[in-house]
Amino acid sequence: MASQEQLEALKAKHARLEQSIDEESHRPLPDTVQIHTLKREKLKIKDTISRLAQH
Repeated sequence: MASQEQLEALKAKHARLEQSIDEESHRPLPDTVQIHTLKREKLKIKDTISRLAQH
């Protein structure tokens, strides 16, 4: 089972990615490739959190 510290670290990284996506989205000329990359990474982390929380 994953430690609580590991889950909290992943959740914090997920939140930072969400903030980065939000910041990039609100720029005058957002970099859509960067947004897509950040969203993909955020989804991977979400999947990891879900998987670890189930065990």
